[in-house]
Amino acid sequence: MKLAAVCAAIRAIEPREIAGTVRSVRGLVLSVDQLPLPVGSLVRVEVPHRTDAPRGEVVGFDGSRALVMLLTEADGVSSGVRVVAEQPFATVGVSEAWLGRVVDALGEPIDGKGPIHGGSPQPLWPARTSPLTRGVVRDVLPTGVRAIDSMLTIGKGQRMGIFAGPGVGKSTLLGSIARGTSAQVNVIGLIGERGREVPEFIEHVLGEEGMRRSIVVVATGDESPLMRVRAATVACSAAEFFRDQGLDVLLMLDSITRFAQAQRQIGLSAGEAPATKGFTPSVFSMLPRLLERAGALQGGGSITGFYTVLV
Repeated sequence: MKLAAVCAAIRAIEPREIAGTVRSVRGLVLSVDQLPLPVGSLVRVEVPHRTDAPRGEVVGFDGSRALVMLLTEADGVSSGVRVVAEQPFATVGVSEAWLGRVVDALGEPIDGKGPIHGGSPQPLWPARTSPLTRGVVRDVLPTGVRAIDSMLTIGKGQRMGIFAGPGVGKSTLLGSIARGTSAQVNVIGLIGERGREVPEFIEHVLGEEGMRRSIVVVATGDESPLMRVRAATVACSAAEFFRDQGLDVLLMLDSITRFAQAQRQIGLSAGEAPATKGFTPSVFSMLPRLLERAGALQGGGSITGFYTVLV
């Protein structure tokens, strides 16, 4: 592990235990007393008689009480249960060891190839990139797909939307691009996909050739909305980690529609009023923040984004 990564990991250590108690449960949202943590903090719910303590994230506040949305089911949670701070900052540890691996929305491997140790903590929602530090889209990024390279040439740092209905080949196109692109690193976020489609995409669409220089972040449709939103941000954070090393990164999120739907569920659970087409205001705030994380930097390094949209 590099010294900078070690120093960052030490800074992220919380020196004392911060804990609160559950007062009420509504769906996947817990109302917790005495939990002075910022929004985005990761917590652990100490449920008696459960070996796998449920984890959650602070999504808002109601007066002096913190609103914690669980990442998993609320089985066994009752009034008075302790909620302990696990990660007071919204970060994920990313390293070169992620290449060729499949991870979940917490950055934990799910491909059965063993644990991933170390990693430099990367913020899930970093500070906005100044427009004056961004590079101009000048250089071509070959995708290996002749129809795109000849008629719809992609530039390094560009953002592209793939608009189509379900089941017409969006994921297949992304796999073809991942195998044939000249980008040095692929980061693929599978957001809200059906569980059976994930191994199909990895084994048959992406293949061994595409997987060697790829990172796949997965949150299936049966996981909590918080996990689906978090998977998209983890994918972006992983792409930024390699971009900051001066590499050209290809970021693919499938799909941005399911990201918006998941954030709508979170917003409604936290008490937000629905707005346009039932989407909460936080959806329209988070979408540009997520999409603006792609782009090229003047000093080198770029993130080229492909985002699928269901129509």
